[in-house]
Amino acid sequence: MDDIGRPPPDDFQLAVQVHHRLRRAHQRASAIFLDSIGDTQLTPTQWAALATLHSEGALSQNQLGRLTYMDPATTQGVILRLVERNLVERNPDPQDRRRTSVELTRIGRSLVVERMHNAMVAHDRTLEPLSPDERAQFLDLLQRLM
Repeated sequence: MDDIGRPPPDDFQLAVQVHHRLRRAHQRASAIFLDSIGDTQLTPTQWAALATLHSEGALSQNQLGRLTYMDPATTQGVILRLVERNLVERNPDPQDRRRTSVELTRIGRSLVVERMHNAMVAHDRTLEPLSPDERAQFLDLLQRLM
């Protein structure tokens, strides 16, 4: 190993590769979220859309995708599933009828408020193996990678 944890080029080891470790950490975080959120139909990506709409208000599909770092196809699929559950509604944008505006329904607002504590529990459970200082450092380092 070199001084930043990389194996020599002729001794590739998947287990120490950053992409592998990030994928494994993401799998763990997603499993904890699904266990904690209290809604078996709500995915982390759907939660990101709902929480963003809760904090930002009505947004165009494009704005929602940008704020949640989803590609357009994923954004559209997420919105369709949330519309099916009557958690969001789509309307023509009042300033530009070519755009679609997405906003929480009354049911969607209630769900976000009811599940916010559970989302924080998922956050805390995910970071549980780390000390408070390590948690802050880890989140700072992740921010730098984004």
